[in-house]
Amino acid sequence: MAREQRESDALFDRLAGHLGEFHELEQRLADPQTASDPTELRRVSQRYHHLSQFAEALTERNRLLDDLDVATELLGEADDADEQMLSSVVQQVEADLTALDERVRELLIPPDPNAGRNVILEIRGAEGGEEANLFARDLLDMYNAYAQVRGWKIEVLSHDVSDLGGTNQVTFVIRGADAWQRLKFEGGPHRVQRVPVTESQGRVHTSSATVAVLPEAEEVEVDIDERDLDVDVYRSSGAGGQHVNTTDSAVRITHRPTGIVVTMQDERSQLQNRARAMTVLRSRLLALAESELNSQRSADRRSQVGGGGRSEKIRTYNFKESRVTDHRIGLTIHRLPEVLAGALDHVIEPLLLDERERLLAAGDET
Repeated sequence: MAREQRESDALFDRLAGHLGEFHELEQRLADPQTASDPTELRRVSQRYHHLSQFAEALTERNRLLDDLDVATELLGEADDADEQMLSSVVQQVEADLTALDERVRELLIPPDPNAGRNVILEIRGAEGGEEANLFARDLLDMYNAYAQVRGWKIEVLSHDVSDLGGTNQVTFVIRGADAWQRLKFEGGPHRVQRVPVTESQGRVHTSSATVAVLPEAEEVEVDIDERDLDVDVYRSSGAGGQHVNTTDSAVRITHRPTGIVVTMQDERSQLQNRARAMTVLRSRLLALAESELNSQRSADRRSQVGGGGRSEKIRTYNFKESRVTDHRIGLTIHRLPEVLAGALDHVIEPLLLDERERLLAAGDET
């Protein structure tokens, strides 16, 4: 019991160490200069809201400790008639303190700086030729269905359809309050094992598609110098009617300092394609900057996509066995049709639980 008390005291000492920052943020929220900067106001408000839970937890713990002291003192002087009732009070307060300790451990997990952001997803066929492109289309349909389940909105920015109706490459925005939280694990190579429609012998082939997950960046968050951009315009190709082939509406933007290239051609207007390309470019630059600040995060597009090779896969979809395997946490479920139909929480919930347990373990070690 003494050891548990020491651990609890240490936990709340860490909590109390943030009170200075909490009061500082309180003053900054009242500062007109903070209110005039939307990005800073959002950052300060989110952090203040998070730390306000620290202050509330400390207040609640002090109240519970006072209640425990009073109940324990009364129990020592109680007669037989009151002893059982006071014993129950002491047990309940101790249980409340234990529950509060667990809640505080979760509060001490550093908040994800991208929580609440919209998500930009990019899917590309990788190894496997046209079968990889068909699988990329299956992934697009899966995320579309999952977005409907979660009540998110999807806007396709660019979609390059392959010869057999698959997806060479697609870029789209998913808008939803919890979109980043639930989709951030999707980045990386996805592998499929099935008999492709292009295979006449009925043999199982292995193909792959890559998924990149980027937090959507606001314009004010990423400073892009126009002098660092090479902007090329050209005539679009593919579906889109006569207009596509008669005007220079397609846009290719190259960010010279990083070498990032973004191409958009789906819109009829050059201005619309440029705006969409800049949206994707800002998000790639934000992810790149975040990955450079923290080498343990893999938010940037290149680390997620890798080479698209089968050995790098994060997840395998085996059609013959109706199996989905997430290799990062050793999860295997035999519910492939459901997952592809949008029941992706069968995979995402275990990933969220694994992340929570890892973060709690890391917090206990500090």
